Amino acid sequence: MTRIACILNPNARDGLSLKKWSEFEQALDNSGFDVDLYHTEAPGHAMDIAESLIDTDHEIVVAVGGDGTVHEVASGLRGSDKVMGILPIGTGNDYARAHGIPVPKGNKFPDLQGAIDILSNGTNRRVGSLRIEGPPAPDHPSKAAPIPRECNGNPEIPGNLVRWSFLECDGGVTSVINRMKDEGQFKRIRGPRKYDALGIKAIISWKKQTGELRIDGEEPIEVDLSGLFCMSQCQTFGGGYKVAPGARPTQGHCSLVMAWGMSKAQMLMLMGPVKKGKHVGKWGITMQNAKKFEISTSSNSPLMIGVDGEAVITTPATMQYHDDQLTVRGAASIPNE
Repeated sequence: MTRIACILNPNARDGLSLKKWSEFEQALDNSGFDVDLYHTEAPGHAMDIAESLIDTDHEIVVAVGGDGTVHEVASGLRGSDKVMGILPIGTGNDYARAHGIPVPKGNKFPDLQGAIDILSNGTNRRVGSLRIEGPPAPDHPSKAAPIPRECNGNPEIPGNLVRWSFLECDGGVTSVINRMKDEGQFKRIRGPRKYDALGIKAIISWKKQTGELRIDGEEPIEVDLSGLFCMSQCQTFGGGYKVAPGARPTQGHCSLVMAWGMSKAQMLMLMGPVKKGKHVGKWGITMQNAKKFEISTSSNSPLMIGVDGEAVITTPATMQYHDDQLTVRGAASIPNE
């Protein structure tokens, strides 16, 4: 039997991952896997568990949850040769999509066996990661401030937080959406529809501010931050929104999407085109290859920065792409490859 470690986030998709585990476990057993199960107990715990499994004899370390769980497991394994697998049962599941892994539909997982077959016979790919550094997000009654983890390395500026992104890093109205999700807003809505509701609320409550950007070391520019930016290694985030059309995790750089100076009406109208990947070129929206992105704002109104779906860092922030960071087991063919 193939020995694997499964790191399960019992809170993923509002607890659905835990309810589904017995179904997952039986399917894994039927496919010849010897499973060691680890439950996460708090935000960041999956990083510690994954890091502790690097030198074990498990063939694969499997993230069982959504993009947040994948982010933590990937962070713990980053820099090693250990293979990461994914059984997606979260809200977004976009990193699984990027690697061609079947994802749930509603509260059901019609192709669970397909996801498990990829663990058995999938293709290993070496991918890069985006290092993000900036001040940590503040404490909130329902979301504690993030704490440093050894696996992420030390910040260049004392007091800053370092995180690594494998899916995408974003700011603007999208990071407000992530913060609202972390705070538990619209908790009763599951799956991608949650992001629709959060998006409408975030846009309506948006307050205009300006900031300064620098791309790949070029001269800084000042912009109206009404809109969003996304440094992405994958095509979708937010539960299937095609924010960076054509992007793939093996491309060797980030796809930088920027939409600045937009009215609230334009931001609301943008939601439809973004779902389909038809937004680039509208209202001055651009997409370009980039490896480094820096953003700063007034100290009185820091901008939240989302890292793989979690708002954990604020401005001023620096994002730098690094190649050859993680091995992921995915489908034989992945989108856009």
